[in-house]
Amino acid sequence: MADRPAAEVEVTEGLVRGLLAAQHPDLADLPLTRVAEGWDNAIWRLGTGLAVRVPRREIAARLVVREQRWLPVLAERLPAPVPVPVREGSPTPDYPWRWSVVEWFEGQHAIELEPARCATLVEPLAGFVTALHTAAPDEAPSNPVRSVPLLARDEAVKGRLHAVPAGLRAQASALWSRAVAAPRWPGPRVWHHGDLHPGNLVAARDGSLSAVVDFGDLGAGDPAVDLAVGWSLFARADREQFVRLVEPLVTDDALWLRAHGWALSFATALLAFSDDNPLYRTLGERTLTAVLED
Repeated sequence: MADRPAAEVEVTEGLVRGLLAAQHPDLADLPLTRVAEGWDNAIWRLGTGLAVRVPRREIAARLVVREQRWLPVLAERLPAPVPVPVREGSPTPDYPWRWSVVEWFEGQHAIELEPARCATLVEPLAGFVTALHTAAPDEAPSNPVRSVPLLARDEAVKGRLHAVPAGLRAQASALWSRAVAAPRWPGPRVWHHGDLHPGNLVAARDGSLSAVVDFGDLGAGDPAVDLAVGWSLFARADREQFVRLVEPLVTDDALWLRAHGWALSFATALLAFSDDNPLYRTLGERTLTAVLED
């Protein structure tokens, strides 16, 4: 069974070249190679230093507009590169939505690395979330799935517990109940990435953090949603170090319990909806193991 939603618009090489030729003709003759097509966007490498990010579904098109509006604002204070659009694209008679040309980041997605090889990302990622998690302005977007209290995800997560192996289901259910019952975030709405997992982290050859990508779920709310990355990315000792580095700035005793719950939420989603993507299925299994060992 395929879990990825069908494309509402097929993003072909011809379409991408046509968009570039019409709106950014100086880029239209550069080499073009498709490198990824996820649930929301198709990514084409353009030349050696650029990439074209083109929505394949209407829901994703709204997220691209969000990135175009807010990433230039946030990038100024973030300690790692993010995909600020270097060019923006508009709808045409052949394509209905906005799209972006962004910088191409060299490196390897952290989802391809074993957790033991991610130790070098502990400090830079802790610095990144600390810099990102600042009070957001009133006009900052609210993500309907990620900027919400855990209780708002209760029905969805319980509906996915069937994807957890039967022998672990009771333990997972008990953890989820504790996390949902935890006090809510008491502070102001803070910026969050919303989808901070190993697939959206690029590691350089030297092990440093080359970039954080895919800000389509960007929003403002509880920072716990991003701190769930500790369970999906790091081995236990490195996760404990990540917590220690972030902790001095934390004034909410329940933050890590909620983060633990968000990590379980992500694990169940990956287990339930990654039948057609073995890499993400493995990430779901790995995250669940980490969640239940703490």
